[in-house]
Amino acid sequence: MHKIWLVIKREYLIRIRKKSFIVMTFLGPLLLASVLILPIYLAKNNQEKRNIAVANQKDFTLDDNELLNFVTIPQNEVDNIKTNFEDSPYYALLIIQEDTYCLYSNQQVTLNVVNEIKRQIEYTLKFNNLKKIGIDNQTLKNAEQSIDLVTKIINKEGESTKTHSEVSTGIGFLGGILIYMFIFMYGTMVMRGVIEEKTSRIVEVMISSLRPFQLMMGKIIGVALVGLSQFLLWVIFTVAISALAEMVLLNDVFLNANNIENQSVIITQIKNLTSGINLIQIFISFLFYFLAGYLMYSSLFAAVGSAVDAEADTQQFILPVTLPLILSFILIQPIIDNPEGPLAFWMSIIPFTSPIIMMVRLPFGVDSWQIILSMTILVSTFIMTTWLASKIYRTGILMYGKKASFRELLKWLKY
Repeated sequence: MHKIWLVIKREYLIRIRKKSFIVMTFLGPLLLASVLILPIYLAKNNQEKRNIAVANQKDFTLDDNELLNFVTIPQNEVDNIKTNFEDSPYYALLIIQEDTYCLYSNQQVTLNVVNEIKRQIEYTLKFNNLKKIGIDNQTLKNAEQSIDLVTKIINKEGESTKTHSEVSTGIGFLGGILIYMFIFMYGTMVMRGVIEEKTSRIVEVMISSLRPFQLMMGKIIGVALVGLSQFLLWVIFTVAISALAEMVLLNDVFLNANNIENQSVIITQIKNLTSGINLIQIFISFLFYFLAGYLMYSSLFAAVGSAVDAEADTQQFILPVTLPLILSFILIQPIIDNPEGPLAFWMSIIPFTSPIIMMVRLPFGVDSWQIILSMTILVSTFIMTTWLASKIYRTGILMYGKKASFRELLKWLKY
């Protein structure tokens, strides 16, 4: 155990002293915030209002909105616009005839433009048809009514708690994405470290004083501690950045009584939005699935690194290892749409997909027995994969100049 601890200490200290670790620790929260906020900001500011020329032979009224501006043109200008579309100020030309609706443009019209025009035409047709049977537009508009649908969860005692599906979806999606990123990032870090030590022949010196299994476990746990440290620092810096941003946006936030009241209102709103969601359970589960999922996959990454001489040779082995992770990432949205379905259940139990899928399901509520079963199977699989990976590692770590194949790896498992 002492030798494993020495390897853990070495792996941990080497990595936290690197400039890349320090830079990413500070930039990580900013990059994560930019990934979540910047696309929304750019998409909002990238919206361009487009002019649509309308040649209308029917009694149609199309309303302008933030996306489209409809300009009615006389029928004699249609041919001129068609022949000189590039010089015209219009994005598209809409010709409305008796039973024909055609949209012309000198480029491929975007889907949201087509859907908006189609929606407005269908809306107008519906009103016109209702008008023919004696129902005018104003009567129908007065009959329309919007509501706020409140969702509540009822527990076994019959007590109900208000919930927000949007918040559960956001937390589940974010938790799944973070687990996916962390396992990939730190798992490949283990693989690269093994390849570097193997190609530089440092491992030959290390193997002379400790067992291959001790070296592999020390490396895996050391990198896990690096990842856990970085994650905790990200949480601290994110809270600090949020507090600093609030101080900048709200003048003298800690000195102004009104701003203190605003803070309490914001905290109350956050509590209301997350009511019905066990945040402590989600945080503890996140740490568990991050560590257990990483430990399981990193043992496989270490085995892959020991079986090759260069990172370019890892492709044939990496795909089978990472395929469950990629599949879990692809199925995040279907799981969110049906978190209680059989697909969601089995993927949260199967250990190779459970770290991501269970994090997606937890904000929607999961029975305790399912969580315990998933965790137990994941830990058991980690022990099994570590044992198998150590058999490949102890043989492959000293193999040079020979490209390993899957058949070769099976032989090493039988040694």
